[in-house]
Amino acid sequence: MEALLELEKVQRVLSLMGSRGLSDSDGSGGGDRFLAHFLLFLAQPFDSLAIEKKVVLISELLREVNSDTLKEVQRLASLEGTNREDEPTKKFKTDAEKLTIQDAPMIGFDAMMRANSTLEDFCRSYFIFHGLDVNRPHSVFKFLPFLSFTESYIYQLDASNEDSLLLVPDNNSSSTVLERKIQGSSQMSLSDMLDPLDNLLQCQGLMTDQLRNELKSGIQYWSLERKLCQALSRNDKISIEDVMEAIHLKSFDYRVLNLMMYRLTGQQVNDLHMEFLSVSEFLVEICDDLISENSCFTTDLF
Repeated sequence: MEALLELEKVQRVLSLMGSRGLSDSDGSGGGDRFLAHFLLFLAQPFDSLAIEKKVVLISELLREVNSDTLKEVQRLASLEGTNREDEPTKKFKTDAEKLTIQDAPMIGFDAMMRANSTLEDFCRSYFIFHGLDVNRPHSVFKFLPFLSFTESYIYQLDASNEDSLLLVPDNNSSSTVLERKIQGSSQMSLSDMLDPLDNLLQCQGLMTDQLRNELKSGIQYWSLERKLCQALSRNDKISIEDVMEAIHLKSFDYRVLNLMMYRLTGQQVNDLHMEFLSVSEFLVEICDDLISENSCFTTDLF
């Protein structure tokens, strides 16, 4: 099925080339197919490079490249074996797109189940901003592996953050306080645990500075969550600034998924949309908290 879809893409580009007069002048079918694949390659998203920048780079490069250059590149690409001393600490498979089993980020079934409702909400609420119809299965399943894995991985880190808190007796009173669980020196921090996901997204050509910053905001949120929980357990004064910042940061996963969608669809990030959705996410979080609090009152939990 994937091969047929790729063939369809090439055929569409070939038709476009014909209508624009871009076909190979000697009428060689092989030449046209090569050019079609080349154009498809240029259209693929890569880091933060805009299409205009790619055109400039290729134009400058082709003026300097000749057949000898390509033969040298071909020779270098065919070399076997590498100097192990020069290998990075985190090794990747030779196709440079798949992580090794040892370094591949893993997710559990529970994390996938917890992420499910968020994914459904994201698809229903955000796909429209990318010109996609959530009611068309192809639009959903085309991007689902990337979105599902990332959201599940984030939920798994969220669970790890919750596990890092433990109820222990307070030595100064009979009350119980929430303290951070003391782990061995070998325990990975949440930031370290985020590295495999960072590497995976980098290998898939999805990582950008903006996306990485949003992932870091997740670390900030979890840190604030621990701080606020510990303060509540001790009946300490809570900073309203911390609460407001935590509410704003809480929906960082939606922003991560949204930035991924821009990369997956080959679009430039729409800052106006991002700002609007950030405000919307903030209001939704407050609304959810109010509904939850009202539910607690009506069930006599307070």
